[in-house]
Amino acid sequence: MWGAVHYGRYSPLGFIERPEPSRAALSFDAGASTKGSWAFVADAQAPAWWQGWRVRGTLAAVRDNRLGYYGLGNDTRYSPDSVSLVGAYFYRLSRTRLAARATVQRRLVGRLRLLVGGAVTRTDFRALPGPSVFSKDLTVGRVDSSSVPFTDKVVRAGVVWDTRESEVDPHTGVEIEALFASGTGYTRTTGHARVQVRPLRRLVLAGRLAAEGMGGNPPLAVQQDMETSELPFVAVGGYRSLRGFYDGRFTGPGKLLGGLEARYAVIAVGDAVELKLVAFYDAGRVFGPGEAVRLTTTDLHESGGGEVALRLLRNSLIVAGYGRGSEGGRFVFGTSWSY
Repeated sequence: MWGAVHYGRYSPLGFIERPEPSRAALSFDAGASTKGSWAFVADAQAPAWWQGWRVRGTLAAVRDNRLGYYGLGNDTRYSPDSVSLVGAYFYRLSRTRLAARATVQRRLVGRLRLLVGGAVTRTDFRALPGPSVFSKDLTVGRVDSSSVPFTDKVVRAGVVWDTRESEVDPHTGVEIEALFASGTGYTRTTGHARVQVRPLRRLVLAGRLAAEGMGGNPPLAVQQDMETSELPFVAVGGYRSLRGFYDGRFTGPGKLLGGLEARYAVIAVGDAVELKLVAFYDAGRVFGPGEAVRLTTTDLHESGGGEVALRLLRNSLIVAGYGRGSEGGRFVFGTSWSY
């Protein structure tokens, strides 16, 4: 159970037909859970303040006190009996992260943008009480103890092609990202494509395909995340990647994600309010060190489920639902689409 406070100031776009949710926004969030997790985040965005430019800066201090850790690789096993026999934290660890991140994008031509950015992130891990997969991997060297804690200094560059008519709740359009990052002792190359089509007025079909490969010697702290043009997210497993599995279920330097969604508006009041029913299918896997990331259907982990989504005006979206995979199911909640 979490308690949180939020403060935000926005410069609205009014009735201008533009895809951005606002001209600029500044927000502060603070929250804590009954299980020792907490978060403090300050975020400043200006997607449409200056013609042809968009900037974003984020400061964050976050502790995920029950983050999933099941080992490294695509074939890690999960046994519910281990939790009941060994301890509640057998597949859990505590991750604390301090981060400062900035991104600048410049329109080149049409909907094509150039992106440059940088970040400094310090990540520390702590084993929770009792036996755990993390403490075992740390002891035997599967997780490099010299990278706990780990300070990462990253520079990023890439291009973004975005034809969506709305960034918060797109009905049509394509977004394609090609990104390259150089961090402390490693490199990261990411490609991400999202598409939305509207065969009927109330129906939107959406799909995504994403892949990421890493070179050098990436530690656990950076293998857990997947990069985007905005903010990174935990993959593979969780609301942003594989909704039928817990956050951080599969960890590796290479990642492959795919998904399909059908979003049907059962109630639509013009463009102001939409209540939608959503059916989804997700698939994904990770690749180990030295293993080439490739488009394949072999050893994919799959999940499916349904959601209810409520969109209010231009920039508010709430999504809640249930996803189920081969290891059971979980409830999901988000304030944006999964992709």
